[in-house]
Amino acid sequence: MTNTAAQNLRACWHPVAYAHEVRDAPFAAKLLGEALVIWRAADGMPHAMKDLCIHRGTALSLGWVSGSELVCGYHGWRYNTSGACTLIPQKEAGTAIPLKARVERFTCIERYGLIWVALHAPPRYPLPEIPELENGKWKVVNTGPFSWDSDASRQVENFTDFGHFPWVHPGLLGDVNRPVVPDHKVEVRDHVLHYAIVRPEAANTDDFPVFGNEQTVAPERRSRYELHLPYTIVLRLGWGGTKGMVYLFAAQPIDKNHCRGYCIIGRNYDLDQPDSVLQAFEDTIFGQDKRIVESQRPEQVPFDLAAELHLTFDNVAINYRRAMHAQALDYYHYLNVAE
Repeated sequence: MTNTAAQNLRACWHPVAYAHEVRDAPFAAKLLGEALVIWRAADGMPHAMKDLCIHRGTALSLGWVSGSELVCGYHGWRYNTSGACTLIPQKEAGTAIPLKARVERFTCIERYGLIWVALHAPPRYPLPEIPELENGKWKVVNTGPFSWDSDASRQVENFTDFGHFPWVHPGLLGDVNRPVVPDHKVEVRDHVLHYAIVRPEAANTDDFPVFGNEQTVAPERRSRYELHLPYTIVLRLGWGGTKGMVYLFAAQPIDKNHCRGYCIIGRNYDLDQPDSVLQAFEDTIFGQDKRIVESQRPEQVPFDLAAELHLTFDNVAINYRRAMHAQALDYYHYLNVAE
């Protein structure tokens, strides 16, 4: 990929872990080919650094946290939240800690139950605003994470692809007797794609009574999407009544052939339903998708529109690829930054 696309991707917010995965011990993650260690200081705030001790190249994620310092498990060197080394146990008394004794740190925040990292600061775009996940009135359920052997762009495009529902998710999200995708318009505003679609709803099943279908003969689902470049989607569902559901889906671009998807769901109904019902439903849906997407070649979305055949119902994919190009986020390889 071009150097510009590489730097632009590194300047975007990306999820690297569920918040509950980062507790007392360091957590190893990988983002755009960069090995990271995520850890919490004594005040509970998360921090992200390169997972590499400057001394002998050991993974700092193999160490431990002491107060507000990260301790290397090889020689006991300590690093503070700014990445500076504060203690070298083997150092002779009276000698200074070398200025080079520090670890690169990255911008890191916690929001919506996720730890987000931008490898270049300041972040290029803000995180989406999703008040439903923060107002305390909606039930919030974490599902996944979903680790796939594909690029994050393929995982995102699949989430927004309406045409596959009847064939990959029959009886759950689609019906083979209704394969035509309803007309929908995509509006691109800066780095966000906005679009909505109304389609007949598949009935709730006995195993997965998760949707807020109104008791009508032919319920319809109203879906409003915001696709925030490069790999984050906010989806709001409604069925014509007061029941509502919101999805936050964000894909972590681990490297060019691997990603990890996070799916956080909020709803204002069935507040007493066990989280396991929604979690099992999404495990089923993402499991059905995984084998399909992992078969796609190339593993990354080809942002050249001539590379694949597009029809009218591929409206979202066409606009996604155009928008990624317009924002200089299109690429083919993460690691060849100097190409």
